[in-house]
Amino acid sequence: MVAGLAFLATAVATLFAEATFKRWRQGRRPHEGVWTVALGLFALASAALATGASTGWDRGVFRVFYLLGAVLNVPWLALGTVYLLFGERAGRRVRVVLVFLSGLAAGVLLTAPMSGAVAGSATIPVGKEVFGVFPRVLAGVGSGLGAVVVFGGAVWSAVRFARAARGRAAAPRAGGPSAGRMAAANTLIAVGTLVLSGGGTLQGVLGHDEAFTVSLATGIAVIYAGFLVAAHPAGTPAAERTSPRDVTGRPVTSQV
Repeated sequence: MVAGLAFLATAVATLFAEATFKRWRQGRRPHEGVWTVALGLFALASAALATGASTGWDRGVFRVFYLLGAVLNVPWLALGTVYLLFGERAGRRVRVVLVFLSGLAAGVLLTAPMSGAVAGSATIPVGKEVFGVFPRVLAGVGSGLGAVVVFGGAVWSAVRFARAARGRAAAPRAGGPSAGRMAAANTLIAVGTLVLSGGGTLQGVLGHDEAFTVSLATGIAVIYAGFLVAAHPAGTPAAERTSPRDVTGRPVTSQV
């Protein structure tokens, strides 16, 4: 079950990354490029998880899994939200800091001492039992702050579109989906973010590995569903559906 769900998460993240990469190539919108990076990291981390679950863990595989999945993935996803909500100037400043911290995290995780029985383990190693304080602080701060940014941005957008849906903006706009549809899309993104962070809640019900992989596969699938709802509005002509848009539903030629 664990390996199968990890492979499923890898496949969904890869499809998601491909979709955002195509949109970035069409419009060169920075948030779509950053999301492509984040989803690529997610896919590689999920592939490392699938490898460890199916063939047994070793220290190299766990270092890759922990670095890409626990430390770097969510902050890069959050950078896309910063670009989208606060503009390119703020996004560039945050990107400089994030690139520096990503390099620091890579150096720390690839050289940090490891303890405990990792090699040959059939279950996912626990970070607090393997790494010292600094790698775990990087994971906690990076993923925690990143999740707050992604979740907060999605909730804020959902509320804004829900309010618009109660007014004249409820009908589909020319060149974009309805406000109600965008509210639903951002709600899915917020829910998916919560699910990705909810592995600990499921741990007591399904067990550690099962809880983690269920939350991983379900969370990325729900976020992808939100992306698809925003990208393919119902009742829109085919030519219009294929035009590149940001997550607000606007064509890429418009300003955020």
